[in-house]
Amino acid sequence: MNKLDRRTFFFQAIAVGSALTSASTLAQPNQPVKLDENDPQAKALSYKHDTKAVDKQKHPKHDDTQRCDNCQLFQGKAGDEWAPCAIFAGKQVAGPGWCSAWIKKAA
Repeated sequence: MNKLDRRTFFFQAIAVGSALTSASTLAQPNQPVKLDENDPQAKALSYKHDTKAVDKQKHPKHDDTQRCDNCQLFQGKAGDEWAPCAIFAGKQVAGPGWCSAWIKKAA
């Protein structure tokens, strides 16, 4: 029978633990997080999942044609249901949504 010294045992245990953690991470890729309208940053920028739900009293210059998917900050394609936004790092916004940081996409 082969004897393991303490040092070898710990190195092997660490290697096995790291391998299991890596395999677990690869098996469960990160799902994109959809921005919640109640998120503090979303509230501060009056974000809504639907541009038609924007408060016209609070944002009188808002127009229903202004949508996340035609905003310069939207990092998806026109028509995408959800995509990342440069303003809300690590979160996705709704294509038909809107926030007060909306900037018309250059043609």
